[in-house]
Amino acid sequence: MSETEEKEKSSEIEPVKDKPLKLIAYPQVCAVENEDSTGFDIEVYLPGVDKDTIKLKMDSEYIIITGETDTVKYTGFYNLCCPVEPEKAKTTYKEGLLKITVPYKEIKMQTIDIKID
Repeated sequence: MSETEEKEKSSEIEPVKDKPLKLIAYPQVCAVENEDSTGFDIEVYLPGVDKDTIKLKMDSEYIIITGETDTVKYTGFYNLCCPVEPEKAKTTYKEGLLKITVPYKEIKMQTIDIKID
């Protein structure tokens, strides 16, 4: 074998065989205002994800969702357009669909009258 061929073979990268790589994907999310305009109905599509692997974090302006299958890791960070009350959120998960219902946060505005010249 020539010296050039040996260098080419030694510089080849060996694939890692210990753990298969997972595809990282954003979950499909649909957020709409509920029928009585008091909050959001949010649906997150997580096909094949086991309920035990789902992590949902929420504050008044954002939601963070992760979940895994054997081959895919879903992860997403989403901004909500209106503040919500995360402590009042209700969730269900069935057949790959996570449903979140969360009310809007009541905004308390402290306004003052401004003189217009």
